[in-house]
Amino acid sequence: MVRPRLQRKVSGEFNATYFKPAGIPVRDLQTINLTVDELEAVRLTDLEDLYQADAAEKMNVSRQTLGNILKSAHKKIAEALIQGKAIRIEGGVIEYVRGKFYCPECEKTFIGSETVENCPECKSSKIKSINEKARDS
Repeated sequence: MVRPRLQRKVSGEFNATYFKPAGIPVRDLQTINLTVDELEAVRLTDLEDLYQADAAEKMNVSRQTLGNILKSAHKKIAEALIQGKAIRIEGGVIEYVRGKFYCPECEKTFIGSETVENCPECKSSKIKSINEKARDS
């Protein structure tokens, strides 16, 4: 029996869900599906320059699983670029964690932007992202 997939944590904000080659109507294109967790793995390792072990921790997966996710994502992206296919970003077993913070002073959790500096309840500057709270536990 196959073990069920754990939810992969995603904190990136992705404004686009579809990419296609310029000048070709959508009806004439084949589409490749890239899951949100695959895009998050690419974002963390390729854009944010995190080591795979650190990116895996952020996503709540093993380093080997992250490597498998990246391999799949890179293959899909390369196929789309080289063969002129569209990329649709959707799906995956994910949990969004962007904007969730924890204040150790008043022990409250709250939602805020990436630039939040103080707890809205007690005004403490010792806030942490939910990911940091989980590591400290």
